[in-house]
Amino acid sequence: MNRRHFLHRNAAVLSAPATAGWAAPAATTQQDPPETVSRYANKVLPTFSSRLTSTLTPYTGTWGEAQAAHLLRRCLFGPTRTEIQTAAASTLTAVINGLLTASATAPDPPLNVSTTDTSVAIGTTWTAQVFDQNFEGVRRTSLRDWWLGQLLTQNTSLAEKMTLFWHNHFVVEFGDINDARMGYEYCRLLRQYALGNVKQLAKDVTVTPAMLRYLNGNQSIVGAPNENYGRELLELFTVGKGPLIAAGNYTNYTEADVQAAAKVLTGWRDQAAPVGSYFTASRHDTTTKTFSSAFGNATIASSGATEYQSLINLIFQQAETARFIVRKLYRWFVYYVIDAQVETDIIQPLATLLISNNFEVVPVLRTLLSSEHFFDAQNQGCLIKNPLDFTVGLCRQMQVAFPPATGPVAQYGMWNYLNAVTSLQQQVIGDPPNVAGWAAYYQSPQFHELWINAVTLPRRNQITDLLIGSGYTRNGVKIVIDVLALTQSFPAATASDCNLLIAEYVKLMVPITLTANQLAFLKTALLPGLPDFEWTVEWQQYLAAPTNTAKKAAVTTKLQAMLRALMGLAEYHLS
Repeated sequence: MNRRHFLHRNAAVLSAPATAGWAAPAATTQQDPPETVSRYANKVLPTFSSRLTSTLTPYTGTWGEAQAAHLLRRCLFGPTRTEIQTAAASTLTAVINGLLTASATAPDPPLNVSTTDTSVAIGTTWTAQVFDQNFEGVRRTSLRDWWLGQLLTQNTSLAEKMTLFWHNHFVVEFGDINDARMGYEYCRLLRQYALGNVKQLAKDVTVTPAMLRYLNGNQSIVGAPNENYGRELLELFTVGKGPLIAAGNYTNYTEADVQAAAKVLTGWRDQAAPVGSYFTASRHDTTTKTFSSAFGNATIASSGATEYQSLINLIFQQAETARFIVRKLYRWFVYYVIDAQVETDIIQPLATLLISNNFEVVPVLRTLLSSEHFFDAQNQGCLIKNPLDFTVGLCRQMQVAFPPATGPVAQYGMWNYLNAVTSLQQQVIGDPPNVAGWAAYYQSPQFHELWINAVTLPRRNQITDLLIGSGYTRNGVKIVIDVLALTQSFPAATASDCNLLIAEYVKLMVPITLTANQLAFLKTALLPGLPDFEWTVEWQQYLAAPTNTAKKAAVTTKLQAMLRALMGLAEYHLS
């Protein structure tokens, strides 16, 4: 099986040059980007002459930097060289334990960094202030930038990757709810349950104010139940549709079930001061709700403010709910094609595990990420990085220095710049394009190939070229890849040998083995027409006189050229 077949099919578009003269974006756009589909993307789901036969049996093979890098690439946003080496020096069990341990304390809340918001001083949080439409725009920007900052400053825990997973699962759009304080409470909830109980998260998110507002649950009353949340709860958040069996009716639920669920959910409203939600008995439908044969013709009697919990309990009694959630986890961490073998040997056992552990997600993640299947060579380097993985990972792996927390305006300004960059690549944190989330995780047959198109690929090339070169300056601070400092962090023998140096960068930045021709291409970029020893001579001369402008420029330009060539390879876009 060649799960990286698209590298060859898409060679033309992946090697397209960046547009010259690109101006860096100044701020995150508030509009959903167009969903441009490359003409090279899948027209049908790929089929393979051979299939994976690996299972959930615990992985007992070689454990080294290659395996550690694969695990951390899927679990973090761009693992650093130090993180990979530390993991490789440990054991798989110990690394998994660390990844599945959430921080005991929540991150500090987002800060005001705009003079527009006069409710609080610069550098203090706005999350407890009253709502003010005049301040909403800058608060929402602060929230998005703060969230990106959590990705950039993550530790070696799966918590941030899972928080984003749940955001893509239990979707809200900050622009639609129009209250950044509710958006922050939603973020807090996702992070609280990132490595927790899925069933409890489903209950809590049902009545969180952001969701009540986003899917109109706050408008649902007796006599006029709003079906939006009930429908998405069934279709997108829990049991899924299953095959269509009649108009509006699916294998896993019927239109009557949507209507019954909507009645259960009547009576809830969001609250602005303080931010929260509340139940009004007079707005609630007190009839007994009857569900279809898909739910065993179950009934839910009126129980007021706790009735929604009975609905969630009923939905999670359906075996398909666990399978639906596990399939989404699989596509997030492993690969998007789920064939009969994967369904039987991976999805079904993990779903059973999720149920037997009362919907705690950690045992499922531990089993999947420790399995032979996860470490199968065919499952390595076969996913295209999403824009957040690509952009945040670029900065983390290249050890780009950002402004410290002591300068929040400058710090948030740079986080805002990265949000603008990922927006141009068609991913906006806090604002997926619709309630289904980002199309790359559900749109068949293209799936992750949607991340690469004529709009987004040049934007990826432009941000790498910019940071490799002159960098980006804002609020008097510059972010740039310091190629000299990064190279000097390698062992001295590695840094001074052109072949070892290239191999070290490739090992860090690319998840699959490059061909001899590709390595030769990188060496030509580093040493155009020059013998290997020339790099050793120039590097040693720079180390002997690091303040000499000419000697510094000689090695800097060569390193920049090599990194530019490496980041221009299609393989650099893979995880």
